[in-house]
Amino acid sequence: MVLAREHPRAGSNGYVFEHVLVMEELLGRHLVAGETVHHLNALRADDRPENLELWTRPQPAGIRAADALAWAREIVARYGSLGHGDGHQPCGDPLEPPQG
Repeated sequence: MVLAREHPRAGSNGYVFEHVLVMEELLGRHLVAGETVHHLNALRADDRPENLELWTRPQPAGIRAADALAWAREIVARYGSLGHGDGHQPCGDPLEPPQG
């Protein structure tokens, strides 16, 4: 944990998890509501950037199809340039039907 009293995610003691700070540095912004940081190797003390993956909460259950599509487009707009976390680069608009 890192002392960062002014950070939006600081606890009452003023500390923030280091993996949160590392991910925010990579993103160039603070995490937003619903975002969490996952340790790929399950070792919570391993906060190397290559071991961290940004996760977001899935869409709410019982959502109308039109709302699900709007939510999916928001997710693509927010995260489309981040890649897939597995070394693959993003490809096209996943919400568009395949060409051919």
